[in-house]
Parts: sequence; structure tokens; C-alpha cells
Amino acid sequence: MAQSAPAAAVSNIYNTPELRDKIMFTLICLVIYRVGAHITAPGVDLVALTDFFANKGKGGLLGLYDLFVGGGLSHATVFALGIMPYISASIFMQIAGVVIPTVEKMQKDEEGRKRVTQWTRYITVALAAVQGWGFALFTASLENAVANPGFGFKLQMVLVLTTGAMFVMWLGEQITERGLGNGASLIIFFSIVERFWPGIFGTFGFVKTQAVGPVSLVVLGIVMVAVVAGTIAVTMAARRVMIQIPQRTMARGRQREAAKNFIPLRVNAAGVMPIIFASSVIVVPGAVAQFSGNETARIISEYFQPGTWLYYLFSAILIIFFTYFYTSIIFNPVDISENLKKQGGFIPGVKPGGKTAEYIDHVVSRITFPGAIFLTFIALLPVFIADMINVPFRFGGTSLLIVVGVALDTMTQVNQHLLLRKYDGFMKKGRVRFRGRQAGGTY
Repeated sequence: MAQSAPAAAVSNIYNTPELRDKIMFTLICLVIYRVGAHITAPGVDLVALTDFFANKGKGGLLGLYDLFVGGGLSHATVFALGIMPYISASIFMQIAGVVIPTVEKMQKDEEGRKRVTQWTRYITVALAAVQGWGFALFTASLENAVANPGFGFKLQMVLVLTTGAMFVMWLGEQITERGLGNGASLIIFFSIVERFWPGIFGTFGFVKTQAVGPVSLVVLGIVMVAVVAGTIAVTMAARRVMIQIPQRTMARGRQREAAKNFIPLRVNAAGVMPIIFASSVIVVPGAVAQFSGNETARIISEYFQPGTWLYYLFSAILIIFFTYFYTSIIFNPVDISENLKKQGGFIPGVKPGGKTAEYIDHVVSRITFPGAIFLTFIALLPVFIADMINVPFRFGGTSLLIVVGVALDTMTQVNQHLLLRKYDGFMKKGRVRFRGRQAGGTY
């Protein structure tokens, strides 16, 4: 009896030692992360802390941050800061690469990239220490949360949380280098997924007590399914730019036939990273303000709580900005133009060289805008509807988009490994379909 496509793909993974080892290494790293995310930092009363998050901190900036670290913040674990300091440091260095020519030059060669990576680690340590100090001040300000809220406790908390953040950063780097997928994204992915099932069961509990109507739950479910479908559609969608490669004489008198091909320019080339970057930026300042205990900072942070119009406005602006920003970092039209020129290829009606780069950049700018708008829409719509119908289940919007996006990226990498071994992947014929057609091309 013939195997189904998914079963055959799983069998092919088992028969590919390199891919199997990468998957096992990734899973081991993620298990280590989740084990550490359940080890409580010393000196904190969990009852007082969890009571605060269950009442005042639920659904706010701290609640959103707590979602990204898998509940580590509300339980004061050694991994309470998660991967967020590293992501914030990465954002800082990528922005520095755009505005500082020296950093931009360093990012283009191997030795320079190593120095940039080292600087990113140093910034991560500094951010983790600041956030750890803020968390120590925050826990010390809660009634009965800390037995001895002195300088010794604060120093101890900074040391524990900074060490935990550095270890999580190391795990993420190991997954990226030796495992499968992007380590930072997968760590956030598993942190969110772990809280998915308690959220579902809690929501059904509210339905049983009639705190939430079944109609509201069905509406939220339909919206979430639509978000998943929309995420897949915008991730797979691409604009195909036709190119022509003329006939050419190769070595030993061989002839390369003239061919027509295309460059697939993805509508959402940045993937899920704009959502992660935007969430990191909008969460961390408010969380630090709340940690500090300053009354003015607390009042200001309340204007940016999830559910307020300023939160939706700034989230939309940040998502659109980071979509363009991250696309400009990972996509270089000049390199594509030069590679195309070296092969003797050209875009019909466009001069090779600078004009080709300008044309590609113009096309990318045009298709990125609707992609960014749609990305913003499906990121914020479920949260907006959940607030309207008063559903306590927060697994929607940003978190759902991250989960779907990371899952698609990881599946694509698995598929590529299988295709290199001439196996069929999870996707039909081993190819991704763009707008209902098969994608090909050399770019």
C-alpha cells in the first residue's frame, strides 16, 4: 500500500542522517530551554507574583512579554528574560548597519560579521542586566513577593537573569548554526505553543461558566483560521520578474541554449521577523517603565497597553517600518543585477546594470507595501476582535502569526534538505506554489 505524502516525507527524514541529526539537536536544545524555563530564581514568592500577573498584569505589556518567554516572567524563572534581550540587541546592530557606514562595511565580510556578532552579544549582556535590575525592582515593589528586598537580592536577581539570558542566546545560536531553522524564532515559537493548550482549556472553562458565549468563541475561531490561511497566502505569494538568458558558448565548444526564466520576488520577503521586532520594541520600554515603579512612567505606559488605540497605531507603524527595513537588509537588488549580468541575462525592456537594480528595487518596494499592510492587518485583527467580544484567549494576532510563520520557514528548510537528497518533501513535487503556479528559477 502506497504511503501518503506526509508519511513518505517523515520516512525520508529518518533516512537522511544529516537532517535527522539536525532535528534531534534542535529538539534537545529546545527541551533544555523549556526545562530551564521552569526553574524559579531564588528569593521570590511565586504566589504573590502569579497573583499579580493573573489580575493586574494579565493582557498588558508584561502579559505580552510573558507570552514570548513562555510564562517565565510570571514565574520568575532563570530564563525569565528569554531571547528578547538578544533580539533587541540584534535590532540595534541592524539599524547601526544602515546608519553607520563602518558597521555596514563590517557586515559584508566574514571577519567583520564576527565582530558585529560579538558586539551584539555585549549589547545583549547590557540589556539583560538592565532588564534584570528592572525586574528586581518590580518584584521588590510587590507586597510579600520578596522576603528580603535589599541590594543583595537585586544584585542576585540581575546575575541570575543575565546569566539565563546569555544561556538562552547561546542555545539560539547553536540551533541556528548546528540545528534546523532560526534559533531565536524557534525559542519564541515553543514558548508561545506551550501556553496554547492552557489557553484553550481556560477559554472552554469560561464557556462552561457562560462568561463567554459560544457564538463569540466560534467567531474567534473563524478569525484565527482566516489568519492562518492569510499568513500562508502572503508568505507564499511572489511577483515573478521574467528574465532572458541568451545562447552562450561554454568551455570546450559546448553551447548553452537560450532560456527564459524568472526571479520570484516574494511579497513578504521579511517573513515573521517584522512582527517579532515590532513586538520587542513595543513591549520592552513599557515593561522597563513598569519595573522601575516610577509613577509618571507607569501612567505613560498605560496609554500603550494592548487594547488601546495607541497600541494598535504604534504596532501597525512598527510592523510596516520593520517590514521595509528588514527587506532592505536581506534583499540586495544590486547583487541580483550583478549576478544576472555575469550570466549574460537581462530583463526584457530594461538595460543591464544599474537600471536593472533600480527596476528590481522599484518592484520590491511596490509589492512590499501591500504585503506589509496585510501583515499588519492579520497581526492585529484577532486581538482587536478578542477585545471586542471579551474573549480571554490571547493566542491570536501577533502570537499566531509568529507560530505560523516560524512553522512555514522551518518546513521550507526541511523540504530543501529533502530535495537535496532527491526525496519528495512535504510540499507537492518538492516545490512551493506562488499564486497557484509552480515556482522555479535560479534566484
